[in-house]
Amino acid sequence: MNAVTHDSSSTPIEVGLDDGYATTKIALSAGRVFSVPSRARVGAAAVTSLNETRPSVREYETGGRRYAAGALDGESTRFDDYPFSDLNRVIVQHALQEVALDGCRLHVVSGLPVSAFYHAMGARREDVIARKVANLLTPVEPIDGRPQAMVVAHDVIPEALAAWYDHVISEEADGARVDEAQMRLPMGVIDIGGRTTDFVVVEDQCVIHRASGSLRCGILDVKQRVGEALRARFALEEIGERTVEDGMDRRAVRLFGQSHDIADLVDAALSEIVQIIYGETRRQLGRGAELERVLFVGGGAVALAAQIRDWFPNQMIAPMPAFANARGMFKYQRYIA
Repeated sequence: MNAVTHDSSSTPIEVGLDDGYATTKIALSAGRVFSVPSRARVGAAAVTSLNETRPSVREYETGGRRYAAGALDGESTRFDDYPFSDLNRVIVQHALQEVALDGCRLHVVSGLPVSAFYHAMGARREDVIARKVANLLTPVEPIDGRPQAMVVAHDVIPEALAAWYDHVISEEADGARVDEAQMRLPMGVIDIGGRTTDFVVVEDQCVIHRASGSLRCGILDVKQRVGEALRARFALEEIGERTVEDGMDRRAVRLFGQSHDIADLVDAALSEIVQIIYGETRRQLGRGAELERVLFVGGGAVALAAQIRDWFPNQMIAPMPAFANARGMFKYQRYIA
């Protein structure tokens, strides 16, 4: 991908950023979307790329420490302060570099889980939002001399609500079309992400908080359970996260020079997590009888498509559901904010 040239004094580029615990998704103008695994760790890369034009691992510095990001086994992102951490902004910077936004000034919209964005009665958690905003405004310098992607403005919205914006706003050649009928009707959004599953009900452009919230469970829980099962079955002390992810995708893992079928381990982990998410879905939304539609989004809506296909008679899975939040964040910035 060729580098994007951008005058440092010009209007910032608009970016929708879903900086998830498992994958970082980016949405830009003209419907362009990109995905980068959320992987980084403290310290030097300790990797030498044989393809100098496209290194698989890159190094960055922020907060007085060096980090490596890219095709490596990274540190766990499954901790409460991840959205406000050095690790988060290194991964975000790496993702922006990967989509050739180095040297550009950016106006970013990102998100927080519903329960992190709102108190139970609906008041915004202003201190949490401010921490998230400030984190991405902190510089992250590439070690190899490339210019950083400069986040000069940063707004934060609830993640599942971003997917609602994506659903009700359609981009067309001459601008945007807002589906006024859909904006008024009650709609439930279920966002199955890496660490959390978000529920939000929107009616007449209002969030209904009694039916909205977050469950700390997502696709990373499946990966954790598969990894634990692999270590037990093959008597391993450690196994790389990329090996686990590849094994989940292929339902087989290559160890000791041989391929081993692990479909039973993957199915057992999926079944356990699906039951947890299904139980919370029923608690939050019931049978969805009074909702016009129940919209599934997030990377989990892809991974669990077969398991969630008949939860509601009025449900649908968003187009390219893993990117629904990032697209909605971009549309919010361009057409709403």
